[in-house]
Amino acid sequence: MTQFVRNAWYVAAWSTEIDDDLRRFTILGDHVVMFRKSDGTVAALDDRCPHRLLPLSKGKRVGDTVQCGYHGLTFDCSGACVRVPGQTNLPKSAFVDAFPIVEKHGIVWIWMGDPDKADPAKIFDMPEFSDPNWAVHHGDALHLESHYLNVAENLVDPAHVSFVHPTTLGNAASENVPVHVQTEGEAIVAWRWIRDGEPIGFFKAFGGFTGNVDRWHYYYLYTPCTAVIDFGSIETEKQCREEDRNQGVRIFALHFITPVTETHSIDRWMHIRNAAIDDDEAAERMDAMFRTAFAEDKAILEAVQAEELRPQKRRPLRIAIDKGPLVYRKRINDLLELERTEDIASDPSPAFVYHD
Repeated sequence: MTQFVRNAWYVAAWSTEIDDDLRRFTILGDHVVMFRKSDGTVAALDDRCPHRLLPLSKGKRVGDTVQCGYHGLTFDCSGACVRVPGQTNLPKSAFVDAFPIVEKHGIVWIWMGDPDKADPAKIFDMPEFSDPNWAVHHGDALHLESHYLNVAENLVDPAHVSFVHPTTLGNAASENVPVHVQTEGEAIVAWRWIRDGEPIGFFKAFGGFTGNVDRWHYYYLYTPCTAVIDFGSIETEKQCREEDRNQGVRIFALHFITPVTETHSIDRWMHIRNAAIDDDEAAERMDAMFRTAFAEDKAILEAVQAEELRPQKRRPLRIAIDKGPLVYRKRINDLLELERTEDIASDPSPAFVYHD
């Protein structure tokens, strides 16, 4: 069974996905019921009544409490049981887990691990979210029948765009351009520049480029599974330096991956752009092109997942461009091991001792 890093912030939903109704979301294999309280903030509870295990999402709201639809046990937003019909005493075991929630930039973040370790300062952010010189636009919630690690690794892989996205995000000009990888620091970064080449379809459409351009791809992957792709183009004659990318047409494509189950992930994607910042039509046209590109990714990743579930005759081949994904897997394994050892250290039960 797949293990998930639990002491981390994950995107549970776009803000627009949650309203006053009880809605079930599945995150890290766990079912969570979420709704907006009367003050507009989001509550998140384990979606299972501790009595007969009926999902609370099949119950009903009673003010800011949730009433189980089977026998009426009622829980507040902290998870505490506040009513058991027909009796006045409340059993100590009558509670459900409540999950820390933070909502910002139209994104609802959830912490699925130890609530005492939930530090909002560790939620992913970037200054462009609040900069008036940039337009922020939410896209879709793309469901993929694929393990989240494969989805994340695809987002630290500039090399695939030449072959998977030849009409949108890549073209043949980049096929033999080396990919550089940096594994120091918080993010794993893979990048490359394609100098003096034909513009890709995306920037023909949105940059108005007709002659050759210099273009870049910087892929940032943050554990456990948030990715930022910084890509753009500028006229070749401007001889743009790396630090001057804002002088060109620059886009940040953000991907927030939510592991649902071992073979199902959700990629909530959005973009931030420094061009056409007041043009809603441009944003919608960008969305259409992104949907085409991400459908291409979906087809690849789901086919890979299907093959991974079949018996393997040999170990997969690794090549130079796999450095980033290999480091990423190691970081995930290190986080899983850290959580495992912390759980052992905090377990108050006596150690098992074998007696002959």
